[in-house]
Amino acid sequence: MNKIASGRLAKMRTTAESPVRYELLLGEHNLCMNDYIGQTLRLEFNGEIRCCHCQRVTKKSFNQGFCFPCFKKLAQCDRCITSPELCHYDQGTCREPEWGEKHCMQPHIVYLANSSGVKVGITRKTQVPTRWMDQGAVQALPIIEVSTRQISGLVEDIFKDWLPDKTNWRKMLKHEVEPIDLVAIREQLQEEAYEQLLELAEAFPDAHMDWVEADEWDFSYPSLEWPKKAVTYNFDKEPVVEDRLIAVKGQYLIFENASLNIRKFTSYDVSIFA
Repeated sequence: MNKIASGRLAKMRTTAESPVRYELLLGEHNLCMNDYIGQTLRLEFNGEIRCCHCQRVTKKSFNQGFCFPCFKKLAQCDRCITSPELCHYDQGTCREPEWGEKHCMQPHIVYLANSSGVKVGITRKTQVPTRWMDQGAVQALPIIEVSTRQISGLVEDIFKDWLPDKTNWRKMLKHEVEPIDLVAIREQLQEEAYEQLLELAEAFPDAHMDWVEADEWDFSYPSLEWPKKAVTYNFDKEPVVEDRLIAVKGQYLIFENASLNIRKFTSYDVSIFA
């Protein structure tokens, strides 16, 4: 095998083509992983992790690529990022107010997606459609646009009375997913959640919440076949992975014997051979 690239791993770049185009970002290298489907690859973790923010060497990665000091001080690592309804920007306690204004005080989309069955989710408007490809969704439908991340989290909380907000990653990897009428579900939510959404709008009179009449997005993913078992490789336990690549979906390289979650190992220094 020949080394084709080395460097620190970053989240794969996606392009909404048919199938989705994946680029593995490894240091200064961009590898189109669609081109390697069917080939045996070897990925070697070289033993070094550098924080994706401050670049210091760390023995352990926190929150997908950060050292512990950055994990504790950065707004993007705060609990309100995964639970936006807990936003405390208006209390003056945001870890980085300027970062919050740029990322959280911006239009967000509440959406329906089908990765392993229907779910509700939120994303910054500028992250459409990237968010859905990162989740391995085969269908996605924007349903409401709101003015801030906090409002999107509060809307999502309301919809959780009817829908889950999590993806079953095992079913997603095995591609165990059937088509769903997302438009019908949107119409059902418009009716059943009407009173709760009205109360939310009254509680935040300066915010906007607008139903979106958008087209559905549909995605296919590069594959030869789908795995029968959803198991994963772990660089912390197995520094060398050598296997035949059979598919790419979400942020996973799916091999014949197990899959590798690229996002989990952000900032790991890795070499890849083909």
